[in-house]
Amino acid sequence: MEYRESNRQKKISSLFKKELASVFQEFIKQENKGTLILSITKVYVTPDISLAKIYISVFPSESSKKYINEIRHASSLIKHKLSQRLKSSLRKVPELSFYLDDSLDYIEEIDRALKNPFDPIK
Repeated sequence: MEYRESNRQKKISSLFKKELASVFQEFIKQENKGTLILSITKVYVTPDISLAKIYISVFPSESSKKYINEIRHASSLIKHKLSQRLKSSLRKVPELSFYLDDSLDYIEEIDRALKNPFDPIK
């Protein structure tokens, strides 16, 4: 079964990506974390707009679990900031669930394994 997003879901996802990026930029500036890069890779919104799943990539990846936990802990504050920014576009901001997008780490690991002179299969 293939999942298809409606136009409304796509618009809200796009809006969330843009606004969350600026919220995270403010956080990085306030906390003086100049070397931290947070990237929103994907936002999935449920058809009833009750839940938004937000996938975030963190660089440097060594500290990704720490920052994703900080973000999860501050999710109510983030939701409040989003509701202030989007009050003219959305009546109600959905619940936010944050997930670590480690696909780049996974790709890097595969690349490293392929370049390894010792074949792990043999």
